[in-house]
Amino acid sequence: MLRTNTEFLSYVDTLYQSHRPEISLQSFEKDSLLLRQGEKNHRVFVIKEGIAKCFFLEENGKDYILEFMSKGQVLGEIEVIRQIDCLCNVAALTVLQVYVIPASTFKELLAKDLVLNKILLAELAERIINTSSRASFQQLYTVEHGLAKLLELQDKQGMKISKEDMAAYLGITLRSLNRALKEHDLK
Repeated sequence: MLRTNTEFLSYVDTLYQSHRPEISLQSFEKDSLLLRQGEKNHRVFVIKEGIAKCFFLEENGKDYILEFMSKGQVLGEIEVIRQIDCLCNVAALTVLQVYVIPASTFKELLAKDLVLNKILLAELAERIINTSSRASFQQLYTVEHGLAKLLELQDKQGMKISKEDMAAYLGITLRSLNRALKEHDLK
């Protein structure tokens, strides 16, 4: 539900500490868009602090949230590797601190650094597993169960997830979410 990767963060922290001038540490305000679906991307981001949401804007104008991401999550790497436009949007849910790696530096590291290759391969495999698990979870469990997990995440992280984001993550309408929230409060 909230994806992290301490190994990736540690790797990039070490790169940054070794004074690689092309790698920068930047802050993004809450609601800032780091990646925009359909646009070119020339950077890879690794979250150092904060929480972001990765989402699709569907043809019907509705958002569908794929993941909530935090420390150590890498963003934009698929687009850089495949040299394609952004597949989805990534926005800051809280203030974010991210390492920014230019595409050319990231490609150079991929070509030379077996540690990065190992970490990235493990991350991509983890994403496949998580996507499969989430798809089956949404088919097998009730909306109320998913809502309970989201509310638990919100409490644990001390953050506020908007009703719109909850509905977008659960793949339901705002009306259905409000019904589920009402039922949750009655229990």
